[in-house]
Amino acid sequence: MNHEEKTRRLVVDILSSCSGVSLGLDKKTSNLFRDRNEKSKHRLDVRGFNEVLAVNAAQGWVEVEGMTTYEKLVDALLSHGLMPAVVPQLKSITIGGAAAGVGIEASSFKYGLVHETMLELEVLLPDGRVVLATADNEYSDLFHGFPNSYGTLGYALKLKARVVPVKPFVQLTHTLIKDPATCFRRLEELCAGEADFVDGVAFGPDELVITEGRFVDQAPFVSDYTFERIYYKSLRERDCDYLHVRDFIWRWDTDWFWCSNNLGLQNPILRRLAGRRRLNSVFYTKIMRLNSRWGLTQCLDRLLGWQRESVIQDVDIPVEEAAEFLHFLLREIGILPVWLCPIRPQGRRFTLYPMSPGSLYVNFGFWDVVRRRNPFPPGHHNRLVEQKVAELGGIKSLYSDSYYPEEEFWHIYNRQAYCALKQKYDPDAILKDLYRKCVLRQ
Repeated sequence: MNHEEKTRRLVVDILSSCSGVSLGLDKKTSNLFRDRNEKSKHRLDVRGFNEVLAVNAAQGWVEVEGMTTYEKLVDALLSHGLMPAVVPQLKSITIGGAAAGVGIEASSFKYGLVHETMLELEVLLPDGRVVLATADNEYSDLFHGFPNSYGTLGYALKLKARVVPVKPFVQLTHTLIKDPATCFRRLEELCAGEADFVDGVAFGPDELVITEGRFVDQAPFVSDYTFERIYYKSLRERDCDYLHVRDFIWRWDTDWFWCSNNLGLQNPILRRLAGRRRLNSVFYTKIMRLNSRWGLTQCLDRLLGWQRESVIQDVDIPVEEAAEFLHFLLREIGILPVWLCPIRPQGRRFTLYPMSPGSLYVNFGFWDVVRRRNPFPPGHHNRLVEQKVAELGGIKSLYSDSYYPEEEFWHIYNRQAYCALKQKYDPDAILKDLYRKCVLRQ
């Protein structure tokens, strides 16, 4: 079945659904890290929208269906000597999900966030209309309002995105830096240079490693972090490394950055028992969902006398304020390691994720559970993060838990513009609004 036939079938499904019933997607994967209070929904089967439709190397774009995972997209493009300009870190993320959410990687200092690499969006609206949105056509408001809308305006069925050429290998240079201020100055220097990739990891207040990646045609050796060896540990063990380009792209997926440790899968024996094919974000996400459903670790913490709070966040902070945010994070939250990834937003402004084009930001990724003996209110540590991000002029991604009061939320995420989009593209409120979905978890 071709794309047009699949789209027609989906439109018929919407038009034949019961009036007043909310819509949702029937799909295999989700990279949202917040529990939801699910109510009755009419589920649209979009699992078949997972094909790469066209590649144009000369013009630098790919046309691809929205449910295509980045793993499949990367494999298709590497065969042409190309990759998406920005590839989010996990294989199971879909390109449609990254466009509706916020996607980032170590090339974001050159190309911005994932949505900034989009050229066209074919969007299924909740009333069954299908529109093609570009930066300068009659649906340009939807094109600029779609990022960070998280499926509250419609669903991306097909996208055209920017691609860039690759070389066979990536050379990595890891630099240990002893203090945050020097670390973030070094980030700025690298982002002004000739690097192809820049990111880093804070292992502690006086142990920060910045990684510069460059494409190369040949490598004197290549490392393998897809099974027994663990990529993030190598940052502390060597100054220089080489990876095949595909292994570089997925260097964080094998261990879910470092979160495989929470599952015991950095133990060499358990790692071998699990096997190479289970060491990936898809497997870990399944375990996480099961644990969330059954509350196993929550029960164990209660038995041991711990009060716990999941703090899974990605926040973007102006580089001038990055050292202060890291000091706050280590002092008040205490999660380590922390991923550091520079972003330079490009020329366009996006309605629901406002950042200053041309300015350098640092994404802080921190994902763990905070445990305390003393009681604290629900969402306490996440709320501290939200307040500090706002104080420093940053912005927070909404893929995980949020605790904003409603007025504060809409002050950040542009209530007036969002309401105008909602009125134009979902006037009957078939889909939940952004606050209800991302904060109230409906």
